[in-house]
Amino acid sequence: MRKSLMRMTLRQLQVFNAVCLSRSYSRAAEQMALTQPAVSLQIRQLEELVGQPLFEYVGKKLYLTDAAEALQRASSDIFDRLESLDMQLSDLQGSLQGQLNLCVESSAKYFVPHLFAEFRRHYPEVSLNLTVVNHSLAVRRLTLSRDDLMIMSQVPQDMALDFLPFLNNPIVAVAPPDHALCTKDALQLQDLTAYPLLVREKGSGTRRACEEYCHQKRAHFAQTLEIGSLESQREAVIAGLGLALLPRHAVRLELQHGLLRELPVAELPLQRSWCVVNLRGRRLSPVAQAFVDFIRQERAALLRLDEGFQNGRAGSGKDRAGSA
Repeated sequence: MRKSLMRMTLRQLQVFNAVCLSRSYSRAAEQMALTQPAVSLQIRQLEELVGQPLFEYVGKKLYLTDAAEALQRASSDIFDRLESLDMQLSDLQGSLQGQLNLCVESSAKYFVPHLFAEFRRHYPEVSLNLTVVNHSLAVRRLTLSRDDLMIMSQVPQDMALDFLPFLNNPIVAVAPPDHALCTKDALQLQDLTAYPLLVREKGSGTRRACEEYCHQKRAHFAQTLEIGSLESQREAVIAGLGLALLPRHAVRLELQHGLLRELPVAELPLQRSWCVVNLRGRRLSPVAQAFVDFIRQERAALLRLDEGFQNGRAGSGKDRAGSA
């Protein structure tokens, strides 16, 4: 090993990672509570130790060199190992401590706080860093190994992943309570196609699943309106702009309080499963491993959680689901 690499400091690597993530010396300085000249100095010193430039400007944009990408991977491994060491030391003291870095698809954000609350009853000193993205961004984050674990519904088949299905994710048809279809006792999916359908943005896993299912059932909607989030989609249905196919988790309180009605469609709900996912072969931190073990072993708690969502009873019910 080059002796110069042994002179790197953790502080230099922290500054370097901040520049990598923000693609800006000034934004990195703000994040690290440093001046911009101090950040520039740390990067210059790091480049001298590495023996190669780490960043280059093309126009006004900052790009990582090949050396920077290699250093970023190595520094990520170093900080992961330090975090794992911290958790192991805490475990030796008799309590699991640390942070779970969890990324979830957007429609999972309604039940994940309840799931983590169950986990915290076992490990009260564990904290949560929760990132919410749509399906396409979730897949991209998997390739970058940015998170300890991922919770998603449609697990990519072309990636080397370990995954554990653990909770039902039923997708149902919803309408405002005064809609003409709410007077029907039984419906076919085809009956919905006479009305506008509100759909999520491209890249949404729910949209993709619903489009594939409707195509399979030959239910083709002549009019669709694209709505960029579950919350907006849900409010648009309440406002009478159209129907929607939504995860029951996302509308449980609206159904409970009569703001929305679930339509009795014979082909629904579309049943899928939430899965906890990680890259195969990647060493999990003690906290992440404890979370996976909890999901695998605490089936009774998960069944209670699932039953609560199916019946609109999960959580306190004091706040609307959109505030999660």
